[in-house]
Amino acid sequence: MVMISEGGAQTAPRARGEWARHWHCPDLPGLDLLRARYVRHAFPRHAHDGYVLCAVTSGIEAVGLRNGVVRAGRGGIVMINPEVPHSARAGAPEGWTYATLYPSAELVAGIARETTGLRGTVGFVRTVAEEPAVGRLIAGIHRAAEAGNALAADSLLRVAVARLLRSHGGPLPSRAAHTAGARTAALARAALEERMAAPPTLEELAGELGTSPFALLRAFRAAYGMPPHTWLTDARVRRARRLLEAGTPPAETALAVGFTDQPHLNRHFTRIVGVPPGAYRRERAATDGASRRTAGDRARGGGER
Repeated sequence: MVMISEGGAQTAPRARGEWARHWHCPDLPGLDLLRARYVRHAFPRHAHDGYVLCAVTSGIEAVGLRNGVVRAGRGGIVMINPEVPHSARAGAPEGWTYATLYPSAELVAGIARETTGLRGTVGFVRTVAEEPAVGRLIAGIHRAAEAGNALAADSLLRVAVARLLRSHGGPLPSRAAHTAGARTAALARAALEERMAAPPTLEELAGELGTSPFALLRAFRAAYGMPPHTWLTDARVRRARRLLEAGTPPAETALAVGFTDQPHLNRHFTRIVGVPPGAYRRERAATDGASRRTAGDRARGGGER
């Protein structure tokens, strides 16, 4: 089986039994949701600007981190802090099924202030924990959101995040750049972000920053957990998500973020996000449209009363 996007471009085929839905509920700001079953699909090294909370419901997920691989099976919760590089793949032949929450940094910080005594920037001190009760809460958040019950979904979300923070939370260390290498890496990152559509080569970038290519490569990997080209691909996909959410067609999005064409965007976007860009954009359009219709119905109902 070969998947075809709206533009006719081929993307990687799904393994038998694989499925995924990545979406957001407009009535739950600061939260994205993913439910999926993956068998052959593997997420390359990437990071998120918010948190990742995964509840594994069957199979085994293997998460690659800087210091090795951790595994989570049924009843396990995976907790990943913002900007932590990681990969993910099946840890068993049957793959894995999970329900995932992507709460923003602002959302988690607000819950921490209200429900814990943690100070500073909060995060999770463990990556994997056996928390079947929290897993059931996360599944309930998905069911409530899919049923249009934002009140229930929001309530369960706050309970789930508060429980995880109380059991596995702590202050995150500062990411301040104190060394010359860290400062060089930060400058390189800023340059790549600014010139995303036409980035310099490693040698050109090193020359601009007054260092050598290998020194820049080492400094960048030490600061961000991945080499510059891997970080740039991830950054391009992040920007592509924002453009798709704003309604930009995938073909235009691909060129705007520096991919050579739509198939290039499809390949990298699907690997990192877990769904093709066309499906991602359609989900946003569908949920936003439904939210606008609901708001209009409420307004008309209020006027009639």
